[in-house]
Amino acid sequence: MDFTIGALAKKAKVNLETLRYYERKSLLKPVRRNASAYRFYDEESLKRLNFIRRAQGLGFSLKEIRELLNLEAFSPRACGRVLAKAKAKALQIREKREALK
Repeated sequence: MDFTIGALAKKAKVNLETLRYYERKSLLKPVRRNASAYRFYDEESLKRLNFIRRAQGLGFSLKEIRELLNLEAFSPRACGRVLAKAKAKALQIREKREALK
């Protein structure tokens, strides 16, 4: 099932401009455009968008998220790199929390 950009924004509960911003930052891209240049997204786009939002909620920057998304999915090497990035982010968060005390 394909979604227009507006339908995807509504389904993911994000602002339409957020999707456009993610597209400009190469985090999300439409799976196709029709003759009128309307953007269409699919279920994988929705999953990717949800991943981006969850990663942001965990404190990852958009640059870090792009790096995670560019890793080869399901390869053992990629899993190790994701784990290392997650551990580094957890350490940064702990350090920030301690500094705030």
